Amino acid sequence: MVMTKSVLTGVPKGRGAISNEVSRFDPLKHEVFDDGWGGTREDLPPLRTEVQIERPRTLITYNKSPDLPFDRSINPYRGCEHGCVYCFARPTHAYLGLSPGLDFETRLIARPDAADVLKRELAHKRYMVDTIAVGTNTDPYQPIEKDFRIMLDCLEVLAACRHPVAIVTKGSLIERDIDILAEMARRGLVAVGISVTTLDRDLGRSLEPRAPTPVRRLKMISALTDAGIPVRVMASPIFPGLTDTELESILEAGRDAGAMTASWSMLRLPREVSPLVQEWLWQHVPGRAAKIMARLREMHGGKDYDARWGHRMRGEGPYAEMIAHRFALAVKRLGFVDRLPTLQNHHFRPPADLDGQMSLF
Repeated sequence: MVMTKSVLTGVPKGRGAISNEVSRFDPLKHEVFDDGWGGTREDLPPLRTEVQIERPRTLITYNKSPDLPFDRSINPYRGCEHGCVYCFARPTHAYLGLSPGLDFETRLIARPDAADVLKRELAHKRYMVDTIAVGTNTDPYQPIEKDFRIMLDCLEVLAACRHPVAIVTKGSLIERDIDILAEMARRGLVAVGISVTTLDRDLGRSLEPRAPTPVRRLKMISALTDAGIPVRVMASPIFPGLTDTELESILEAGRDAGAMTASWSMLRLPREVSPLVQEWLWQHVPGRAAKIMARLREMHGGKDYDARWGHRMRGEGPYAEMIAHRFALAVKRLGFVDRLPTLQNHHFRPPADLDGQMSLF
């Protein structure tokens, strides 16, 4: 393997990842070191977000994972400017020849034709309606949505077709679309999950540098529920030895904000996410880094991550069982319902009907 080197050191301001390790498909590897000339990353201007345009031929992605409560999803964007260092979607940037590190949060892909492609796929004669999930990979309400409005375009298509949608986000831009979401909620067509990793503002800023603060996310839950939109508070991911002590507090804050139900998941470290998170741990909480990684490996048979279905979201062993038990006790005490209302499929109207074309049946 050919080695190339950079003299930049230090922590990029306003970003989650510390390094920009090359794609696992790249034959070149970059190693950061100090050559004695004093060059540091702090000497450079902040990393700017770059957005490229992609014209997708298809939009709906199907899956058969038994871990997931949906079988299809859409993604208006690739990469995410929120910069959550733990994001399990980071390795997908490697397929684009980009780094799952800083590239993932600074070199984004927007898909402005997404709504047109979605409309075409929903109009296909073989399409069978079921809930479409949005935000399960990258956040549809990340900052660039303010300019591109791709999620809004897709949501308008889904609303017009009366198609059920489940949204996961931590982006406050969702409040822009409350009118549409509220109308869909009245027909049982939408559910929203808001993830809250920590209630500690400083820790949140470090883990999720460009995402709304924890308090802001709780206000999002209130605004959505006040409009009649069913919301789930997601205590995820849980960092063992760092955020696990906040589990009950997060659930209680979500309940007080109006969330109907709750969920949790353990920190996941697939592929390049593991070294990125370990860099973050040694930089920000060096006294806890070894213990946190030891706990994660304990839950995954000695490995940083085990991708087995039925295991990857929660891990196994005494610690994972303890978290599950604490969660179960908390949701019972706080009066959460088991799950959000089932979304309705029978309202669906194919796009062809909306265009004024008469159906043959």
